[in-house]
Amino acid sequence: MTDTPLTDIALETLDGKPTTLAELATGAALVVNVASKCGLTPQYSALEKLAQDYGDRGFTVIGVPCNQFMGQEPGNAEEIQTFCSTTYGVSFPLLAKTDVNGPDRHPLYDQLTKAADGDGEAGDIQWNFEKFLLAPGGAVVNRFRPRTEPDAPEVVAAIEAVLPG
Repeated sequence: MTDTPLTDIALETLDGKPTTLAELATGAALVVNVASKCGLTPQYSALEKLAQDYGDRGFTVIGVPCNQFMGQEPGNAEEIQTFCSTTYGVSFPLLAKTDVNGPDRHPLYDQLTKAADGDGEAGDIQWNFEKFLLAPGGAVVNRFRPRTEPDAPEVVAAIEAVLPG
């Protein structure tokens, strides 16, 4: 467990550069564990649209590739980047492949999984494409489970609620 603020936890970009949430997102952010070979992979399209639609208002989508769910993210960094950019036109930042559950869970997810979803349930990530909405400053304000589409009305409303006017 760590007492490091969420925004200051050491992260690594998909291309191997050190970073933090504070460096990646100056305003609100949606942190999503992603995978290239999942039935939910088409959510990349809606995530990219959110990034485009709200980027000028300080909103950033951050993708976190994870191979912990039935091996649905088997690629290396280059393969993941190529797939995301060519298949879905992804322009938002992607982190290095990360464990989100279990004994090697990344410190970022140690903190994120403390947040409860709309039903009041916290704990382990259920599957690929679980989404955490962070307000500017890094407080977790919403948690959306994998089957909630990124462009669902409740997600869009939550994003708009934390963005400056």
